[in-house]
Amino acid sequence: MSDDYSKERTQKYVLKLREVLRELPPCCAEFFRGVEHTTGALTRYGYALDLRLFMRFLMGTELCESLPSMDRIGYELLDMVTSDHIERFLEYVSFYPSESSDEEFESEYVSNGERGKARKLSAVRAFYKYLYKKGRISSNPPSLVEAPKLHEREIIRLEPDEIVKLLDLVDSGEGLTSSQKRFHEQTKVRDAAIVTLFLGTGMRISELVGINTDDIDFYQNEVRIVRKGGNQDILVFGAEVRSALIEYALRREGIEAECGHEKAFFLSLQKKRITVRAVEQLVKKYAKIAAPLKKISPHKLRSTYGTSLYRETGDIYLVADVLGHKDVNTTRKHYAALSQDRRRTAAEVIKLRDDEKAAITRLEPSVASEPAPPAADAVSDEKPANGDNS
Repeated sequence: MSDDYSKERTQKYVLKLREVLRELPPCCAEFFRGVEHTTGALTRYGYALDLRLFMRFLMGTELCESLPSMDRIGYELLDMVTSDHIERFLEYVSFYPSESSDEEFESEYVSNGERGKARKLSAVRAFYKYLYKKGRISSNPPSLVEAPKLHEREIIRLEPDEIVKLLDLVDSGEGLTSSQKRFHEQTKVRDAAIVTLFLGTGMRISELVGINTDDIDFYQNEVRIVRKGGNQDILVFGAEVRSALIEYALRREGIEAECGHEKAFFLSLQKKRITVRAVEQLVKKYAKIAAPLKKISPHKLRSTYGTSLYRETGDIYLVADVLGHKDVNTTRKHYAALSQDRRRTAAEVIKLRDDEKAAITRLEPSVASEPAPPAADAVSDEKPANGDNS
């Protein structure tokens, strides 16, 4: 991913953040200035949405009865919030009216499970932690509230035969609807390159979308990307990925991109840099046919790559490095289930007794306890079981 695309993406979320900040109290703006250099723009935008929801919740409590608007919430009022308010907030976000709902659509509600609640609590905790550290408030009630228990989710991934079926389907278009087939001939080379790149490198969707034409080195089989947090990295790809990328690159040379999208490697039919949403939709389109019982997304293709690499190497540190995980425990959590396969292998590898003794043990106790056979010279007239006299 080029620096210009990374900056463009950052600017997009900075502008979105500023829009939300117009609704929030001034104390929130101070918080976002304070964490600007330690968090990404997308993270801050997510915090802003969660804090806006928290402030709206507070406006409905007894604390804000006399306030005319949300932007009047200040440090003194925030210091009056208790752990009980935080717990009530978590209960509230379980099921609450959507911001876009109105009298005509009263049934539109938003629900949050354990992970959604945990993320919102994390945002409120970060906010209060900052204000408490700066001395703006004298208490930190969110720190007293237990985070929702997160149950492990099953890692959905494609099996080897499903991978083959998916790639074949991208090439053939078999099973697509008539309307989908109308565009398939124009996009199948691009789509094959995208799906193959996911399965052959395990890169994130944002990393793939941001690839520019000069980010790929076909001599070294390398592609330059920008990881989460803005760090550049170089991934190495294999022969199958190289072949798919070259086929698309040759076609890409004949496409004149729209102004401002000339550097983009993957283009939409509108000749603009392909979007994250478009990639999600194309993966879903093919995967729904190749693996109808699984909900496959680009991230699941990333998990499929991580699974394949771990099964082949057994090296969790290598998997963490290639996937760009900063903490190997993140990788271990996602692929811990696979260690059961290796444990079964270990159980068969270690032999406690040699085969001959093991066979004797399996005999009837009476046989195993019989007297020892006579000496070898006493049975020299017996023939071997196979009848060989030599």
